[in-house]
Amino acid sequence: MGFLKSRAAADAAPVTTRQRGQAGEDRALHCLQAAGLRLVQRNYRTPGRGGGEIDLIMRDADGTLVFVEVRSRGRQGYGGAGGSIGAVKRARIVHAARHYLLRWPAPPPCRFDVVLIEATGLQWLRAAFDGDAQPG
Repeated sequence: MGFLKSRAAADAAPVTTRQRGQAGEDRALHCLQAAGLRLVQRNYRTPGRGGGEIDLIMRDADGTLVFVEVRSRGRQGYGGAGGSIGAVKRARIVHAARHYLLRWPAPPPCRFDVVLIEATGLQWLRAAFDGDAQPG
């Protein structure tokens, strides 16, 4: 019977943070695609330590390249999902975007959007910050 208890406990284990994050990105991607944006790349990471990551890189109908940060929070504490995007996080996203754009001979217009996912719903913030982000 001990085997049955441990198996049941394993089945009831909470979802990992990575799996929750992936589910949030899936939800954000679905919302953005429904609004007419096209996926270019997902989870772009710069090489090396201390680099940045961009959750979603999308193309808007007007040709604008959209770098999207997706933040999920189950609770509103500590500023909720939006409160977790500080100056250092913004600077890392901008760094990763600049690295990504090195492959373009003539970069298109760009913007930085944020999708916040909380228990109350999803909020899409277009042009949430600009490319001049500096760590504080």
